[in-house]
Amino acid sequence: MITAIREVRRAKGLTLEDVARRCDPPTTAQTIGRLETGTRTVSVGWLNRIADALGVDAADLVKLPERPEIPVAALLDGGGAQAPRREANVAPPRAAPGLVAVTVAGGIGDYRAGDEIWCERLAPDAFANAMNRDVLVPRPAGRFLFGRLIGREGGENGGKLHLLPLGAGTRQQVVNDPAWIACAIRLVRPL
Repeated sequence: MITAIREVRRAKGLTLEDVARRCDPPTTAQTIGRLETGTRTVSVGWLNRIADALGVDAADLVKLPERPEIPVAALLDGGGAQAPRREANVAPPRAAPGLVAVTVAGGIGDYRAGDEIWCERLAPDAFANAMNRDVLVPRPAGRFLFGRLIGREGGENGGKLHLLPLGAGTRQQVVNDPAWIACAIRLVRPL
């Protein structure tokens, strides 16, 4: 199996020792190095342990021939664009179960016409994870509310959610016990 453990580790700025310490249970830097280079076979168990240590999905560590990668040509910061010190690649966004999208038809707030906002559906017990983030909330009769989740008041079924819709001069909206919400996790913007 061809893995991208080294590429992901370097992209996150971690050393072999850092990843080894983050594994549960911890392991040695030498073991991580052997798994990276393929001198030791990577089992599904090891792949999951390393993915958890790196904070990514295990699928992100497996190189698949049908999943193209895009080479990184430059790194951009306040000093301008520079060539990367090491060869690096990025994987294009991929869909995952539980994702829904919002397409922006007209500019509002920080969003422009043509933007795609990818949102992860959350069950009521995970609503707190979306505080101070943009969320899509279903309303009765097939309507939706999209805005910043600024508050939440108790309740077993999600409780009372306080949202601030996008745009200047908007007023806070309150939604009671929605079945789910979808938290914005990725913005895809054509230039």
